[in-house]
Amino acid sequence: MHPMLNIAIRAARSAGSIIVRSLQHVEHLEVTTKGRNDFVTDVDRLAEQEIINAIRKAYPDHAIMAEESGQQGDNETMWVIDPLDGTTNFLHGFPHYCVSIAIMVRGKTEHAVIYDPLRDELFSASRGGGAKLNDRRLRVTKKKELAGTLLATGFPFKYPQHLTPYLATFNAVFTQVADIRRAGSAALDLAYVAAGRLDGYWEIGLEKWDLAAGVLLIEEAGGVVTDFAGGDNYFNHGNLVVGNLAIQQQILDSITPHLTDELKK
Repeated sequence: MHPMLNIAIRAARSAGSIIVRSLQHVEHLEVTTKGRNDFVTDVDRLAEQEIINAIRKAYPDHAIMAEESGQQGDNETMWVIDPLDGTTNFLHGFPHYCVSIAIMVRGKTEHAVIYDPLRDELFSASRGGGAKLNDRRLRVTKKKELAGTLLATGFPFKYPQHLTPYLATFNAVFTQVADIRRAGSAALDLAYVAAGRLDGYWEIGLEKWDLAAGVLLIEEAGGVVTDFAGGDNYFNHGNLVVGNLAIQQQILDSITPHLTDELKK
């Protein structure tokens, strides 16, 4: 195992322990509204600081981009952290959230960890080394047609201007598949695609910390990730479509006619 991946795993598990311990007093947490339907708690901050401390101890010169504390440092190696992806779920006792850590070198994700502390499921990947769930190798599903597939998505709750085209994409896809899930943690949903629990996924307007780890997991599990133009600009716009080669393309083909010019960039 690469030393940086080892540090990321240890940091994710430590942050997960903080999250699980806090479940006993969720009603007493301090909750702050960052934006429209966007919340942060002191658990997010504590978990994030735990991860940052672990990184700083091992790699004091590396840059860090964290959801709650922003970007720190300037280095070709940058750690991208979401300490609690699915905060709204966490606050409501809905058991679908995770810790996400990606290690990017010169703008490309090289190592990734997504940790579900409730199920003690650790998804990890290193570029060229495959993806794993705990000690089991992961592969995306082999479905060739949308019929019978289980997909996931995310609502553009931060971007109401995109709601109409998004709903049109949902309608276009829903009529072709077995069902669609909206579980509320993009990072964990991406890990589920890598694990073959979901056949595909699409969403509008994600942040880098939402998707950086999940993208590598899917690629290392044999999947495909593109933006809405079929390219690799998803880190800039946060719009992405994922799945195996066939399913990803069919989702993209289905949603493209309903996207605005802004979303196709």
